[in-house]
Amino acid sequence: MGERADAGAGRNAAGGALLEGARERWVRTPEGVELCVAELGEAERPTVVLLHGYPDSKEVWSKVAGRLAGRFHVVLYDVRGCGRSSAPRPLRGGFTLEKLTRDFLAVAAEVSPGRPVHLVGHDWGSVQGWEFVSAEETRGRIASFTSMSGPSLDHFGHWFRRRVRRPTPVRLAQALNQGVRSWYVGALHTPVLPELAWRGPLSAYWPRYLRRVEKVPADGYPTQSLPRDAAHGAWLYRDNVGRKLRSPRPDCRAHAPVQLIVPLRDVFLSPRLYDEVALWAPDVTRRTLDAGHWIPRTRPDRLAWWITEFVTGREEAGAVTADREAPRDARHGDEGAGGGAGAGKAPGSGALAERFGGQLVLVTGAGSGIGRATAVAFGAAGARVVCVDIDGDSAVNTAETARRAGAPQTWAEAVDVGDQEAMERLAARVASEIGTVDVLVNNAGVGVSGVFLETGVEEWKRILDANLWGVIHGCRLFGKQMAERGQGGHIVNTASAAAFQPTRLLPAYGTSKAAVLMLSECLRAELAGEGIGVTAVCPGPVDTGITGTARFVGLGEEERRRRRERVAKLYRLRRYPPEKVARAIMRGIVRDQAVVPVTAEAHAARFLSRFAPRVVRALARVDPPL
Repeated sequence: MGERADAGAGRNAAGGALLEGARERWVRTPEGVELCVAELGEAERPTVVLLHGYPDSKEVWSKVAGRLAGRFHVVLYDVRGCGRSSAPRPLRGGFTLEKLTRDFLAVAAEVSPGRPVHLVGHDWGSVQGWEFVSAEETRGRIASFTSMSGPSLDHFGHWFRRRVRRPTPVRLAQALNQGVRSWYVGALHTPVLPELAWRGPLSAYWPRYLRRVEKVPADGYPTQSLPRDAAHGAWLYRDNVGRKLRSPRPDCRAHAPVQLIVPLRDVFLSPRLYDEVALWAPDVTRRTLDAGHWIPRTRPDRLAWWITEFVTGREEAGAVTADREAPRDARHGDEGAGGGAGAGKAPGSGALAERFGGQLVLVTGAGSGIGRATAVAFGAAGARVVCVDIDGDSAVNTAETARRAGAPQTWAEAVDVGDQEAMERLAARVASEIGTVDVLVNNAGVGVSGVFLETGVEEWKRILDANLWGVIHGCRLFGKQMAERGQGGHIVNTASAAAFQPTRLLPAYGTSKAAVLMLSECLRAELAGEGIGVTAVCPGPVDTGITGTARFVGLGEEERRRRRERVAKLYRLRRYPPEKVARAIMRGIVRDQAVVPVTAEAHAARFLSRFAPRVVRALARVDPPL
C-alpha cells in the first residue's frame, strides 16, 4: 500500500490524463489483489466513492469527479481485473460480489478510516453498490448510496420471480421486455467467445457504438485498457448473475439512504425494474433522466448536481441527527429553498418531479404572466430555473418565488431577447457557468393592436424583435447547445391563438405569432433527429396583464385609454389564469406535443382554421365591438 502523487492517473489512448491532478495509491486486498485508487479534492471533506461499471474503468467518472472535487474528497478505483488494478488468480470465482465487498471495505478503510463514505455507482458499479449497502459487514461504513443504470441482482431476482409466479399480461410483458434487453447476459456466459471478441474486433467497434448510439463525446474515452477490462469483466456476470437470480437474498434491504437515478432511454435496463425498489430501500429518492445508459459521460453536469445535493443534504441531516443523538438512518423531510436537512429529497410531487427534477430550464419573459407562472411551476417540480426578462427586478422577483416553490437553484437575468448580442452573451454565460439548458421556454413577447395601414414601421420592428427575433435567437443559440451536447432537450415557443385566427385588429401581432408557429413546426422536423422536441403553445385570452403593456395604434390618447380598459376588463372576466398555461406547457413537453392550444377559444380557432377556413376568413372581417 502507498500513495503516488500525480502518477499518471487515468492515461487514455492518446497519452493524456482524463483524471487531471489525481493522486494515486494502491490498496492491497486480503486476497492479494492490488487496486489502483485515484483521489481528488481535500481528504478532510466528506468522501464520495465512485464505482465504475462494465466494460469501463474508473476514468468513466472523470467528468463527474472533476465537478465534485471542489466540494468533496472524491475517490475512484479500478475494480479488480480492470484498468490498472490487478486481476485475481484464477479468474473463475474471483469476481463474486462477496469478494468485491471486501475490496470496497479495504479501499474505504484506507481513504476514509474514521468516517462513512458516500457511495455512487453506475452499471455494474451500481450492482456492486446495492450489494455493499445491503451487506451486514458494511453497516456504518456507507452514509448514502446513489444508484444509476444498475439494479440489485437480489432485487432483480425477486422482481422476476413475482412476474413469473403471479403472471398477468402486464407483468409478463415487463419480464419479456427486460429479457430482450438482457440478451448480452447470455452471450457473456458463453465460454471463451466474449474474451476473443473483446480482444479482437469488438474493442475497435465499441468506441464507435458509444459515439453513434449513446452519443458519448469523442473525448479520449474509453481508455487503452478496454480489451482487458471487458474480457475480465465477463466474470462479473458468470460469477454472480445466475446464482443471484436463482436464490435472491431475502434480507437485501439497504441500510443507508438511496438516491435512484433512472435513465429513461437506457437500452439495457427497463425503468420498470425499479418500480418496487421502495420495498428494499425505505429511504429512497427517485429521479429520472431523459438520457441513455452512459450518463457519467453524457450528463456529468446533472449527475454532479444531484450527487452534490444528495450528499450535502445527508451530511447536514447527519450532523443534526448526531446533535440530537438520534439514529443516523432516520427519515428526513423534503428539501426547502435553502437546502438543509433532507436536501436529498426531490421537491415537487409525482411524475412532474421525476420528469423535471434537476433539469435546467430557461424561461424568457419570466417577469410576469405566463412566463412567471411557468418558471414557478418548473421550480415547484424541482427544476433549476433561469428567469430572463427585460425588467431585471421582475426577473429577480420571479426567481425568488420559484426558489420558494421548490427550485433548488435559480438565476435572474435582465436581457432584451430582441437584442442579438445580449442573447449571445446570455447563452455563453449560461453554458459556461451553469450548463446546457434542458428545457427552453421562449415566452417573451409584446402586444400591439391596430389596423395594418395605421401600424408604422417602428411598431412592426418592435413587435417582430420581441415576438419573432427573440424566439429565433433563443432557438438558434440554446438549441445549438442542446444539439452539440447530443442528449436531447425540449424547446417551447409561445405563439397564440392569433396564429391561426386572423383579425383586422391584430395584423402585426398575428403575423409574428404565425411566424413563431411555422418556425416551431420547421424546427420540430429538423431537430427530431437530435432528440430535441419542439412545442408551440397557442394560448387564447389569458389574464396575464399583457393589455397593460400592449400598444394601440391609430387611436387618440383618450380612445387608446378606453380601448385598453375594455380589453383588460374582458380578459379579467374570462378569468383564465396563467398557471393553467404553465401546466399545459409542462404536459406538452411530457407528451412531446407539436401544438398546444390553450383555452376553449384557442381550440375553436384551430379547429375552424383547419376544417372551416371560410368561416375564419369571414370572422376576420368583423370589427370587434371594442
